[in-house]
Amino acid sequence: MSENKNRAMVVGITGASGAVYGVKLVKTLLGLGINVHLVISNAGWRVMKEELGWETTDREAVLRSHFDGFSGSYTYHPVGDIGASIASGSFLVEGMVIMPCSMGTLSSIANGSSDNLMTRAADVMLKEGRPLVLVPRETPLHAIHLENMTKLARLGVRMIPAMPAFYFGPQSIDDLVAFLVGKVLDNLKIEHALFTRWGDHSEQPGE
Repeated sequence: MSENKNRAMVVGITGASGAVYGVKLVKTLLGLGINVHLVISNAGWRVMKEELGWETTDREAVLRSHFDGFSGSYTYHPVGDIGASIASGSFLVEGMVIMPCSMGTLSSIANGSSDNLMTRAADVMLKEGRPLVLVPRETPLHAIHLENMTKLARLGVRMIPAMPAFYFGPQSIDDLVAFLVGKVLDNLKIEHALFTRWGDHSEQPGE
């Protein structure tokens, strides 16, 4: 979409299970013409290999094979590159999503520990007052997990746990993944058509 060509978002993918969520989010944003600044933790690369079967020896090549050819562009930032553009508040992006977000990354953000590019970029969102969305994927949750999420929620961070719905009649895993990505985009006020909303069914009363 041409109206999105100058829009930019940061997307982080951590080592929590559910790499497919982050990949779907990146492809959706790129398909909408939104530029993506992508950060993947070392554990995130491991999970991509284990869950998605990605060959991660040549990381740049595998990203090109999955994310080239969309109307939006992406920029990959190694997680150790603490001097990357997105580490500075003067570099303008609309917001950041970490999907999925591990409890370790969530804890680092909640406690102001900016020891890599992922957590530093999230800290930038907080200090600049820009949207930050975290998609935690862990179960069960203990008190420390919940306390860290509460702390961030009070700062305005949007917490969207990986809890897909079933009211829209999903027929596949991809439908469930798309629903969650759609909920993230809703919270960022980005228009999409990833799932059927409640009340949007074609059935008429009495049918």
